[in-house]
Amino acid sequence: MPGDPAAWLFRVGERAALDLLRRKRGREQNSLEMPAAEQTAEDAMLDDSYVIPDERLRLIFICCHPAVAPEARAALTLRLVCGLTVTEIARAFLVQEATLAQRLVRAKHKIAEAGIPFELPSRESWPERMEAVLSTLEIAYSKAHEDASGAGSHAGFAAEMLHLSRLLTDLVPQAGEAFAVAAMIRYAEARRPARVDSEGVMVPLAEQDPRLWRRDLIAEADALLFEAVRLVPSASRGLQAQLQRVWCMRRSLNELAPWPAVVSLYDKLLEVRDDPIVRLNRAVALAEVAGPAAALCEVDALASPALEDFLPYHAVRADLFARTGRTDAAQVAYRKALALEPSVAEVRWLERKVAALGGIKERISCRPSHPP
Repeated sequence: MPGDPAAWLFRVGERAALDLLRRKRGREQNSLEMPAAEQTAEDAMLDDSYVIPDERLRLIFICCHPAVAPEARAALTLRLVCGLTVTEIARAFLVQEATLAQRLVRAKHKIAEAGIPFELPSRESWPERMEAVLSTLEIAYSKAHEDASGAGSHAGFAAEMLHLSRLLTDLVPQAGEAFAVAAMIRYAEARRPARVDSEGVMVPLAEQDPRLWRRDLIAEADALLFEAVRLVPSASRGLQAQLQRVWCMRRSLNELAPWPAVVSLYDKLLEVRDDPIVRLNRAVALAEVAGPAAALCEVDALASPALEDFLPYHAVRADLFARTGRTDAAQVAYRKALALEPSVAEVRWLERKVAALGGIKERISCRPSHPP
């Protein structure tokens, strides 16, 4: 027996542990490395670099493939993922329906012939798809926003795009324009409670009661816009969000409508994004600042086949015709707008405008064409 059994046991345990460590080190130095297992689809889905925790957003990223022509990416995604019709998409992009249909066909043929794999992109691939993703979210939300009453077939896009736009800012916190889109959607959705009157008629923005607007959504939009401007100070979507904010700063109908500020922001927007929709919206504000005659000249210069299927174009022209005393032309323009199948609330508003045309000639002579 050892003189000190406890010390003996301690020493034996220490040497046994050292032997185990030596054997482990020897195995590591003399063994071949096993090849890495091939990543499965399930592994890819669970990999942090691939995670997009929403099925619709995953599909949007997958469909916005860089191999597809840029002008067809968002259109293809809206068709396949959001279920919009070719007519709806063509009107959103201000292109002829036949032109858009050809783009979609070419995109599908290219995918089939090139064998383009539609798979979840890694984070490194997101930036090249971001523009098409943002366009998809914008247009999908616009389809819900077109219906003031929120009762149309695309009404569900409103809540869904609120969620997806916020999720996108969490996933890509350096994408300034994603923050701008999220802000725009919130500013627009905040005004929904005031967009229809008690008779189910659409209420134009300048006539909406700001007391009915959702201040929680406006506050959230303000924070998102602040981040968007910090990241991309002069981006077009940031300026569009600022246009929305100018309106949402109103607290009551007693405050003057911010038409001069709106025109000024549209002038800045034209420097980075000059297209018919921007110019048409600017003309609406210009009518309140420089008079309807000046605005009508701007709108007439926009005439093109693509705008013939764009309902706001005809509604704006009708209003400007009416305000300049051209009643017959106003009636024709209003009927063109009605022929483009607006929602029920918009139909009622347009019909109310048509019914009011009878007294316009008497009123127009008392109305200055250019306010002081």
